[in-house]
Amino acid sequence: MPRAWSTKDERQYEHIRKHARQAGKSAAQAKEIAARTVNKQRRIEGRTPNDRTQGTGHPHRRLEERTRQELYNRARELNIAGRSSMNKTGLISAIRKRN
Repeated sequence: MPRAWSTKDERQYEHIRKHARQAGKSAAQAKEIAARTVNKQRRIEGRTPNDRTQGTGHPHRRLEERTRQELYNRARELNIAGRSSMNKTGLISAIRKRN
């Protein structure tokens, strides 16, 4: 858990992680779900300096349902050239070609 989290954030993280494990998620998935949830809540409340998401979106959501920023972050992970000048449709097609 990051040091910037409050004790409330840590309690929320542990609660979500435990419930994800009980729901049958692996330890790694449970940790990721919990951390993403806490960080999203911190962003919503304005307690983090970065407004833009650093994530790639929920892995089970279709690409069309993700934001352009989430698609851009996924394209960066895949080292897709020219991603900064692509719109959402271009990012989707480039990601699909790479996968």
